[in-house]
Amino acid sequence: MTPGFGFVLFLVVTLALLGCTVLTGLAARRKVHIPLAVSSLLALLITIYYAEKLGEQYDVETAGMITPIHLTLAKITTALYALPVITGIMTIRKAQHLRWHRKIAFGVLGMTVITAGTGVAMILLSDPVAG
Repeated sequence: MTPGFGFVLFLVVTLALLGCTVLTGLAARRKVHIPLAVSSLLALLITIYYAEKLGEQYDVETAGMITPIHLTLAKITTALYALPVITGIMTIRKAQHLRWHRKIAFGVLGMTVITAGTGVAMILLSDPVAG
């Protein structure tokens, strides 16, 4: 599988799984929500793998300031995924944490959208590597 195809495929899979995770969370369908959340994270890791491979085909430094912005956002957003996991576990133990879990999960989803947007911009603004 080429890096470009793998990236697009797993980005779509990740987005679909995240959408289902949100819907099952809002519907309080915990038995489906938790496996979907785990699947979303695994798909995201595969997407990141293919994004790295795709990035090797481009001179991302030629994209200018968007490159360090994207790379910083990508690292922060990836680390932030720990927060909904932690608050989700807290919510299982005490339902009163649900409000924070929901706010944090939506915040991380927002960061994911911003990170994906800057990543697409970085690739579109980059020159392909010769060869």
